[in-house]
Amino acid sequence: MRVTKMHGAGNDFLLINNLIEKIPREEQAELAKRLCPRRLSFGADGLILLDQTETDADFTMRFYNSDGSAGEMCGNGARCLARFAYEEGVAAEAMRFDTAAGAVEAWRLEENRYRVRLQLPSIHREMSVDVCGRTLSGDYVEIGEPGVPHFCLEFPELASVSENELRKLALSLRHHDAFPKGANINFYTFLSPSVLLEKTFERGVEDFTLACGSGSVSVVYSLMKRAAVDKSACIDLRVPGGTLQVDAIWQGEDMKEIFLTGPVERIYDTTYDY
Repeated sequence: MRVTKMHGAGNDFLLINNLIEKIPREEQAELAKRLCPRRLSFGADGLILLDQTETDADFTMRFYNSDGSAGEMCGNGARCLARFAYEEGVAAEAMRFDTAAGAVEAWRLEENRYRVRLQLPSIHREMSVDVCGRTLSGDYVEIGEPGVPHFCLEFPELASVSENELRKLALSLRHHDAFPKGANINFYTFLSPSVLLEKTFERGVEDFTLACGSGSVSVVYSLMKRAAVDKSACIDLRVPGGTLQVDAIWQGEDMKEIFLTGPVERIYDTTYDY
């Protein structure tokens, strides 16, 4: 079985062309648990299979977190899959593919740079959560339907807080009763009016990742809804693995489209005895 490893701003994935490999659906979650552990296997934040579609899309994205749980969708994973599909000859430079959270459109901008149009948020509400002796306020956002859950909160001390303290907060939020589905936890702070520092603790990975595309989109969406950033601006998000850009198209108070753009690197191709 051929396996390709890619990353989008440090958010890394193993990709398999299931049009060729034909791994049964009932075996895919277990394969993710086998391939994704770091130091014990190839290591990745998740497994993505390029699979058959039952619609007029080019293909279907099947995404599994490193713990084997099925994910609704993954923003950086979608960008990596777009490059993979193009280089596999499955799709052209502009493509559309199905995910569990709805259809995604993608474009090849350069060899190592891809852009996706994600599904619009289906849920958005402001909320406060009590954890670790403090009350944290933010926005709960789900991208797509059924949605990828994110809790986005401004955290001014993000650049200076210790990793242990931030992880303790993230874990408490990740499993809080306020989020029945669990949630990805997105901490951010402003570096300038259109530049953010962001860090995400991902559900399913159960740790901080170097980037989270749907998290970046959720953060920018919540800030645009609050009028905390210019709705017409392209917002830069400085994440541990690099820089992502999010921009959107609005008509009055209604968001019509939202886009995620950033780097995609092909790390290696290998084989695995399956």
